[in-house]
Formats: sequence, structure tokens, C-alpha cells
Amino acid sequence: MMHLLSCAVMRLTKPTMMVSHPVTCDQRDLPGNTLNDITAKDLATDKETPYFGLGELLTLPQNFGNIFLGETFSSYISVHNDSNQVCKEILVKADLQTSSQRLSLSSAHSEAVSELQPECSIDDIIHHEVKELGTHILVCAVSYTTQSGEKLYFRKFFKFQVLKPLDVKTKFYNSEDYVSDEVFLEAQIQNITPGPIYVESITLDPSVYYTAVELNSCGGKNSNEPVFGSVNYINPLDSRQYLYCLTPKTEMYSENKVIKGVTTIGKLDIVWRTNLGEVGRLQTSQLQRVAPGYGDIRLSVQAIPDAVEIEKPFSVTCRITNCCEREMDLLLVLQNTSKVGLLWCGISGKQLGKLPPGSSLDLPLTIIPISPGLQTISGVRLTDSFLKRTYELDEIAQIFVYNPEIE
Repeated sequence: MMHLLSCAVMRLTKPTMMVSHPVTCDQRDLPGNTLNDITAKDLATDKETPYFGLGELLTLPQNFGNIFLGETFSSYISVHNDSNQVCKEILVKADLQTSSQRLSLSSAHSEAVSELQPECSIDDIIHHEVKELGTHILVCAVSYTTQSGEKLYFRKFFKFQVLKPLDVKTKFYNSEDYVSDEVFLEAQIQNITPGPIYVESITLDPSVYYTAVELNSCGGKNSNEPVFGSVNYINPLDSRQYLYCLTPKTEMYSENKVIKGVTTIGKLDIVWRTNLGEVGRLQTSQLQRVAPGYGDIRLSVQAIPDAVEIEKPFSVTCRITNCCEREMDLLLVLQNTSKVGLLWCGISGKQLGKLPPGSSLDLPLTIIPISPGLQTISGVRLTDSFLKRTYELDEIAQIFVYNPEIE
């Protein structure tokens, strides 16, 4: 059946540079100037650089082309009256069918148009941010009424694939410093599109438990100079690594159990542009990590100097936290060995008293450095009097010991 109306759909994208394929040879060869003349007459050839592959002209897309996850799919829909009759009650609907849902994209003409004269058209532009991979089908449905009162209906289908633009891999590292609650996130971003992309921003939206600091500047935390330069583009199959430091919020320390069980870190928000400026945005799902296990008891250093002078005592403040579900009665023993360049100074075998579950105790300790260089603090022993269990805590922190007489 021939319909009075026709429906045309064109994807709206940025144009591309027209490509030429110049073929040339020396004038003394058999073709002479024939190949050069053909190249010069080619519409895509730039007159100033005739043997360069890209010309001065732009070409509109001939098909839907590649659509990547996170880009905005824009399409122009035109319903034209090809007949010599007036059509009435024209209704144009555009739906996008994915593997999991059907979305309505109609905007300007969601209501019926009263009539459409011959050689006239109804135009509409639809936009949709693609958030799902796989096959997508654009369904354009047109219903109208003829002059004789007959109601007609037809549909057109346009299928396209949504591809993955970036491959995102993450790694988590727990801080080995005495501020052991910090978490470092390494994000590796790989371009798996066929062309280069310009990275506009890669930010971390932390969960409610953390504050995040980007470590992607050349000058440290307070510098605005990107480590990859001011023009950060990634070629196909190339990768970039980005680093972030997450610190638990102050209110999270009120309950040690909260910090201990936190596995949700946050989301990565990536904004990029193609070589002709189309914007794409990709947001990961909530990043999860394996929560570190502290065992029954945890010791962390709260205050320690960066460097100390040899044979001069210095103080270290340690925090002891009961991470188990029962009360502990703790005994502190400090062990000195001849192989270590630091000696404990104070009372060993001291009763610390009872420590309820989830509670912490700050303990100031004194150390005398006897050897220069980078020294490791070890030798703390905590014994639970209830279970007669001893917890050996070594390699708590490191400190630099210097001799002022040696320049």
C-alpha cells in the first residue's frame, strides 16, 4: 500500500573532513600527467596541498555511524506529504527500543497536528543520552487521516549499535603510613575507540564516608598543572593512569566499626570529546573495595616527628583500638633488640586497664635513637589478660635519624 506521507530520519552529528586518495607519478613515467590531472580535479583535493589526504571540505554522515556509550544521540525526523491531498490528524511518535526498556523520545510534536498541506513537512529533533550498551532500535510511528476519512498508520525502524568507548580498571591501596585509614585509588583509562579522544575531566565523586583529593598535578595537591599537559588526548588503545587519595571524614572516627567495614568508595565521572568536539560522558557504578582486616586489636601512630637527632629522646603517640566484640584487659610490653637503631625508654610491663569493644586509648611513648639512618619502630607487645593472648606489633612506622656532626 502506498502511503501519502513519507518519513525520513537523519542522525545529527558533526561533519567529518572529506578524504582524498591522491595517486601521482613522475612525468617521465608512462601515465605522464594523467594521474596528476585527475587528482587536481578531485573535489576533495586541497589546491594548496594537493597530495595531502584531507581536503578543505566537510562531509555529512552517510549513515548512523558509531555511537558510543555516554554520547548524546541526536536525530532529525521529517514527515513529508508527498501527495496532492491534505492529510489530517497527523501524529508522529519516536521511541527508542533497547534490550531492557522502551523510551519515548517525542518532544515538539507529541500531540497530533491538525492538517498537513501537500509538499509540506513536519520536522522534529530528538535527543537522548545513551546509557546502555548493545543494539538500539529507533521506531518512528506515523498515523494520519486522509481526506476521505480513512485512518492510516505506518512505522519505520532504524537499528544501530552502541559501543563501549573506554575501558576503566581500578586498583585500591591502603596507606602504609601511620595514617592507615587513607585509601589510594588508581584508575586506568584506556581508549578503545578507533580515533583519538580528548579527556576534558576525570573526577572522583566520593561516597559519604570519604573526602577525595586528586593527585594528578605536577606540582602536588595545590598545583593546577595537569600531569599529562594542557592538551590531554588519548590515542586509540593508549592508556592513562589517574591517582586519588581518599580520607575518612572526621565524624566517621566516632565509631571504629564504621571505618572498618566501609567498602563503598565512590564513582568516577569521565567527560571527553571526540576530534570534532562531540561531548561524551561516562559514570561508573559505585566502586567497591575489600575492607582491610585489623584483627582483634589495632595500633596506629597519631603523632611522630619526621626526623630526630641521634641520642636525643623523642615522643611518639600511639592509638590502641579494640576491634573485636569483647572487652580486653591489656598489658603493654616494650622489647628492645641490639639489631634495631631505636631503644624504648620507659616502663615495660605496664597495665593499660580494660578497653571496651570499639574503644580507643592514646598512649605516649618515648624512644632514644642510637643509630643514624632510616629506622623502623618495632617491638610493641600487647597481652590480653583475659585470653592470655599476646599481639606482636612490629614495623609500626619509620623515622629518619641524623647526626648533626656529619655534614
